[in-house]
Amino acid sequence: MEAQVNQIELNGLTFQYRESGEPSAPPIVALHALGKSAESWDHVATVLGEKYRVLALDQRGHGGSTRTGTYTFELMCDDLLHFANAMNLGRFTLLGHSMGGTVSYLFSQTFPSRIERLIVEDTPPPFLDKAIEVPSKPSDPLPFDWQVVPSILQQLNEPNPEWWARLTDIIMPTIIIGGGSSYIPQNKLQEVSELIPNCELVTIDDAGHFVHDDNLPAFLATLKNFLNS
Repeated sequence: MEAQVNQIELNGLTFQYRESGEPSAPPIVALHALGKSAESWDHVATVLGEKYRVLALDQRGHGGSTRTGTYTFELMCDDLLHFANAMNLGRFTLLGHSMGGTVSYLFSQTFPSRIERLIVEDTPPPFLDKAIEVPSKPSDPLPFDWQVVPSILQQLNEPNPEWWARLTDIIMPTIIIGGGSSYIPQNKLQEVSELIPNCELVTIDDAGHFVHDDNLPAFLATLKNFLNS
């Protein structure tokens, strides 16, 4: 089944999202990585859509959503709250990859009563490390607002220590799915999984940072196992 593409007005901004599955099925909201869009979840949503209502959101500045010019993890967290409220989602499962994973940690710390289960793909919250250089803007047209890159990199380079301090507030069942050959330090995922009270870490060895692209069958098997437990 093809995902339905819809638009919605949230807090005066237009957001695009892709919906799969029955409207009455239990909801899963999926958040993509930096520079990607909701479409990056299509293969996952096709399978999960058999049992769930999958809502994949184009985060601000990406896909069919408004290029706002201002980008922070906190603003993306607010966007998610507006989206969940507009869609009348009381409690829902949250699935986030990379940038979307950090938004998912923040949201789950701040609104734990709204999250049924949390699934994070291959990212810890930002932590102090050697500074990442902001690359220069490519000359080719991009499918997202370039301004996202310097904005998010600034937060990666100057992370809010509260994001780690509040991992203990994430009380819902949580799984972190790491890519064994990812450039993300897997020991950081291990640290996160030990701080979140009810969390398991699963590493898919022959996958990189884009676990759900590199090994979709293993990613889906891990998800289904967790969702059914």
